[in-house]
Amino acid sequence: MKHDSTVNKAIYYIETNLDWPLTLNEVATHGGQCKTSFFVSRRRVMAPRVARLASRNPLIARLSNPGNGYAHYEKAAEKVKIVLFQQLSHFHRIFQQALGYTISDYIRFRRLAQAASLLIQSDRKILELAFDFQFESQEAFTRAFKKVYRLPPGKYRKLMTPLLRQKEETTMTQAKQEPIKGWFLSGSTPYSYEMGIDHKVYHHGRSAGYLKSLARQEVSGFATMMQEFRADAYRGKRLKLSGFLKTENVERFSGLWMRVDDASSDILQFDNMSNRPLKDSQNWNHYAIVLDIPDTSAVISFGVLLEGKGCIWVDSLKFDVVSSQVPTTNLDFAESLPDQPVNLSFEESD
Repeated sequence: MKHDSTVNKAIYYIETNLDWPLTLNEVATHGGQCKTSFFVSRRRVMAPRVARLASRNPLIARLSNPGNGYAHYEKAAEKVKIVLFQQLSHFHRIFQQALGYTISDYIRFRRLAQAASLLIQSDRKILELAFDFQFESQEAFTRAFKKVYRLPPGKYRKLMTPLLRQKEETTMTQAKQEPIKGWFLSGSTPYSYEMGIDHKVYHHGRSAGYLKSLARQEVSGFATMMQEFRADAYRGKRLKLSGFLKTENVERFSGLWMRVDDASSDILQFDNMSNRPLKDSQNWNHYAIVLDIPDTSAVISFGVLLEGKGCIWVDSLKFDVVSSQVPTTNLDFAESLPDQPVNLSFEESD
């Protein structure tokens, strides 16, 4: 969890630049992990960049001293390259550790997901999409697309477009919400919200789950799209729930949540991202919750929640058992309780 901010900044940069060329160096720089970019060997271009690293590295500062001559400056340049390579390698490791795949893989499947969506929702040419999402040719795009979606782009468009339209028409004619396997709607005012599967907005694959408010007026209470399962297999372990979330016009609060209860339904561990809520409109990004599963645990509940007007999408959730070195995000409500009862006579004031 230590590097979540760095990874989130990198994902934000990737998501807003999927149709532009992206390099590992650029992503690392915008993630805040790499403080400067690679450089060419010409002194007038390198000087300010070497100076920035010299302020943090005594060896670079000594070697890049103008009085040491050009040869020492070249040594400084080589040292800078080594430092930057180390920074990039470290960033690559923490990104892969957080998401489970490399930066290159993430960029590729996000571009393919965007292309798959546009194949269905627009009449743009396949060649145009291939170039827009930075593939060298239509053939390269087709190979990559087929590897993920098991169909070439043209056939995918031909088969999936009528299927999606049929699903939309079915949804419009049904007054009652279609159940989603494994998920149910709960909360204080679930009748003010709707959950479902979105085949147009998703992080990757072909669909994502969503939870949105129904009323145009002020919405009271909250709702959650959730699941529950037995804690038996995870007792005594530290469990991480992670996934991708996207929001649109959330006025109050939304986020991922997880709760661990014992057999008496007492809460043992809990986190609903109330100390890092998602509001307004946020593009896809990666979020995580880490909780301990005590030996007395019986049930683990999890999901996404929404309070007030707006919509939240969720995709690619997963659970991982992590080491004790990964800090938990448990919200310890006991910390806010006083040691003794106060103002029992109602005479005290602040």
